[in-house]
Amino acid sequence: ARTMRIRIAHETVYSYAVPAHAVIQTLRLTPRNYEGQHVANWRIDVDQDCRLDAHEDAFGNITHTFSCNGPIQTLTVRVDGLVETNDTAGIVRGAIERFPPGLYLRGTDLTAADAGIRAYAEERKALGGDTLATLHALLDDLSRDMVFDKDPTHAATTAVEAFALKRGVCQDFAHVFIAAARHLNIPARYVGGYFLHADGTIDQEAGHAWAEAFVPDLGWVGFDPANATCPTEHHIRIACGLDYLNAAPIRGSRHGGDGEFLTVKAVVDQAARQVQVQQ
Repeated sequence: ARTMRIRIAHETVYSYAVPAHAVIQTLRLTPRNYEGQHVANWRIDVDQDCRLDAHEDAFGNITHTFSCNGPIQTLTVRVDGLVETNDTAGIVRGAIERFPPGLYLRGTDLTAADAGIRAYAEERKALGGDTLATLHALLDDLSRDMVFDKDPTHAATTAVEAFALKRGVCQDFAHVFIAAARHLNIPARYVGGYFLHADGTIDQEAGHAWAEAFVPDLGWVGFDPANATCPTEHHIRIACGLDYLNAAPIRGSRHGGDGEFLTVKAVVDQAARQVQVQQ
C-alpha cells in the first residue's frame, strides 16, 4: 500500500476590535489512529494562559476545551502534526463507533432535504445498481453539477441553500451529499479533516470536509464530492458527526469582544521520508 507522511500546520487567529472579557472554546482538531491513519505526533498550542482539558465527545471525537479571561485582543490556536496515511479505498476500519449506523439517518437543519435534493437522489438511485453504485453516482454527479465557490456560502448555509445555488465549499458539498443519501435511507455523516492536494497546493484557507455513508457488507465508506473521489492517503480524518456543527474544528463563545475577525491558515504538506542508511 502507498504510505504518505503528511505534515499539518493549522493556525486560527481571532482578533477583536473591542477586547473580549472571556473566551471559551471547544476544539476538534486532534485525529485518532485507525486503519490507514497513524498519528506520529500532534500538538495544539493556545497563546493565552489557559489549560486544555481533553475529552471525548458522543461521536468518539477527541475534544479539547479551554477558557481564558481577558482582556483579550487576539487569540491564536495553532496545530502542528505529522500523520502517516495509507490508501484504504475509502473504507473506514478500526475507527471508534459509538452508535449504530441508523443514528446517522437522523436529519439536522443543515442536512435537511427539499424537493430538489430528494428528486436528485431518486434519479441517481433509478440508474440501477446497489447502494454503493448509487453513492458513486451521487459523488460523481454532485462534483459535476455543483461549482466550488467560497463566496456565496458561510458556516450556517444549509444543504438546501447550497443545492439551490449549485455552488459552495467542501462543507456544502458534504451536506448536500448527506441530505441526498439520508433521503434514500442510507446512513450518512459529516467528516472534518485535512486534504493534501495532488497539484502541490499546500497553503489552504481552511481544513477540508467530506461525507461517509454506510454500505452493507463494507461498512462506512468515505465520499469526497468536492474532489470527486473517495478519500485516499491524501486525506486526514479528524472528526465526524451528523453535520458540520458536530465536527467543527473550533466552536465557542465569548463575553465582550465585539468586531470579531477570524483568519485561518492551513499548510498541508508532504513530509520527507526518513531513509535509514545501513552502515
